[in-house]
Amino acid sequence: MVELLSDPAVWASFLTLTILEIVLGVDNVIFISITASRLPEHQRRSARLVGLTGALLMRIILLFSIAWIVGLTRPIVTFMGWELSWRDLILLAGGFFLLYKATTEIFAEMEPEEAEETLGKITFGGVIFQIIILDLVFSLDSVITAVGIADHLEVMVAAVVVAILIMMVAAEPIAGFVEQHPSTKMLALAFLAMVGLALIADGLQQHIERGFIYAAMVFAGAVEALNLIRARRRKAARATD
Repeated sequence: MVELLSDPAVWASFLTLTILEIVLGVDNVIFISITASRLPEHQRRSARLVGLTGALLMRIILLFSIAWIVGLTRPIVTFMGWELSWRDLILLAGGFFLLYKATTEIFAEMEPEEAEETLGKITFGGVIFQIIILDLVFSLDSVITAVGIADHLEVMVAAVVVAILIMMVAAEPIAGFVEQHPSTKMLALAFLAMVGLALIADGLQQHIERGFIYAAMVFAGAVEALNLIRARRRKAARATD
């Protein structure tokens, strides 16, 4: 352990992996925040904490099962010319679920009365179940990334723990901001739909670089920020008239 702490390469891999885990975890935080937002006010914080704690535990368990993770990448079935592994099937299932969830949430935002009749009332247990499903998919993707960057299990676990703790701190302000700005919530849902499509593509072994997706969303987020600033200034100007 002392040798690890004194090795600059270990610290470099730890910092790199921590940053990557935070970036990869943004979609997880957004999903948890939006899903929990349909609960009563007093249950939302608990749902976010339970969701992120589950993500942390799942990542650590998967990290201690690296041999099993490697086995998940071996082809088990051929479908229309594609050799699919357990990892591919998990990514496909998670991608379709995330795409379904994003589109139903958009429908709920656009037609709240019809959505309540169609989708029914959401429960705390239902929210946690949905979060656990997506935690599994995001955790698998995260752990495979960690294994490819760091050589030491201790470094991987430390980076994952630090990243999740940072996300726990950021989850509440992110959730509050999204709830206060409906247009931003719609943008976040569109982002989740894009991530769902990327997961489906990954499951079909057609990898889409996440950098392209994040760059597009950063640009869209910057435009949205300008719109919010303009709206705030107009509101302030009307108040002074």
